Amino acid sequence: MAETLFTKIINGEIPATFVYRDVLCVAFMTISPITTGHCLIVPIEEVDQWTDLPQALNEHLFNVAKIIGQATKQAFGCERTALVIAGYEIPHCHLHVIPSNSMADLEFANARTNVARNELEQAANRIIVELRRAGIAGAAATTSSV
Repeated sequence: MAETLFTKIINGEIPATFVYRDVLCVAFMTISPITTGHCLIVPIEEVDQWTDLPQALNEHLFNVAKIIGQATKQAFGCERTALVIAGYEIPHCHLHVIPSNSMADLEFANARTNVARNELEQAANRIIVELRRAGIAGAAATTSSV
């Protein structure tokens, strides 16, 4: 089986704007954000569907999503951070953490394309600042790879 797009991102073969990395997962900004600050939590292990995740990895991903969600809420002053698992775009489990002030902020049809790299980096840096403020190990030292 060929590597997924996310594995290529994780391995640094495709550029990405990371906010977090540990031995089990990464978090990076999506290139098609619904709202500014929308990021993805992705396990390093290629597992297609979240329902197939080993229990320990499942718990870890959701814990990281919570940490990223709290940092995102602080960074963007949003009412909530939504957690969405769709999984149709790429056959590699990923959790969407989306800053939200209403249900309208969760419409994937409203996802932006052609977002400037510096805009993604600015959003990532806001999240990284909050992760560091909270003392979270794994906050990205730099936002970009490749």
